[in-house]
Amino acid sequence: MASASATPSTVLTLPDGGRFPTVGLGMWKQPKPLAPGIVREALRVGYRHLDCACDYGNEPQAGEGLAAAVRDGICRRDDVWVTSKLWNTYHEPKYVRAACERSLRDLRLEVLDLYLVHFPIALAHVPFDVRYPPEWFFDPAAAKPAMQPINVPYAETWGAMEELQRAGLVKRIGVCNLNVSMLRDLLSQCSIRPAVHQIELHPYLTQARQLRFCQQENIAVTAFSPLGAPSYLPLGMATPEENVLIDPVVTAIAAAHRRTPAQIALRWGVQRGTAVIPKTQTPARLAENLAIFDFALSADEMAAIDRLDRHRRFNDPGHFAEKAFNTFFPIFD
Repeated sequence: MASASATPSTVLTLPDGGRFPTVGLGMWKQPKPLAPGIVREALRVGYRHLDCACDYGNEPQAGEGLAAAVRDGICRRDDVWVTSKLWNTYHEPKYVRAACERSLRDLRLEVLDLYLVHFPIALAHVPFDVRYPPEWFFDPAAAKPAMQPINVPYAETWGAMEELQRAGLVKRIGVCNLNVSMLRDLLSQCSIRPAVHQIELHPYLTQARQLRFCQQENIAVTAFSPLGAPSYLPLGMATPEENVLIDPVVTAIAAAHRRTPAQIALRWGVQRGTAVIPKTQTPARLAENLAIFDFALSADEMAAIDRLDRHRRFNDPGHFAEKAFNTFFPIFD
């Protein structure tokens, strides 16, 4: 896998030879009515990486946008890396293939470039005809709706993920939101190693040891929420002063390079050797987020951003699950 470099490539080369684009379009919170146009425009300006998931509820719209781009000659299907994710309610091995096939059908694809286990959280199964995507509540109409955890060993879920790759439904499999101990345990018993680990990663949560371990193990890292707080402010999961895009260190570096703070945060991410998947609905920002390969941060600038680490995790079920879903469910402690 490509390592951190002052001149990072637009792709990470994986052990199987796959070329993983280092800037992708995050589909979390992309509104359904706008998603087809956003995807098509992103592909038009040069994106070749779409980060999707069952839980985002917009895979049919993402598939529509990709199909339109291919139809209009903007790109070929084989040029676009498409990721999707197994949701928590499908961790029982008997449901894994059906969940993958549903995402494939919604995305209008025959094969996924990458399929990830979204969280190390196993919840009771919700059939497609009851609710899709099932989200977090087992029964939203209950007097006090809550998550319904079940006991499914992660290794069993992973074994079913391996079968998807053997069957040719997915080219690669990977994980999300594991701590190093869980990842180490998985590596000790898996037959197919995870190709990618997707984790929250931004200047206020640098995860230096997690990143170093993954690079040591030749596992590519995708940074979700690479701009930090902005995606969480509307949800009440972050405060305005936690916005890295107004941090004096970041804004000073941005001014020195005549770039936006977002470009500095994204450049820092790819220069560390990770892929980043920022989300935006704005055409100008689609292009802006992609335009980070014609300048470099100095070693001192990289170190200054590294020192901003507050260990501030915005996407933490140990915090949001109890408040939003009436269920205490820590996973990182």
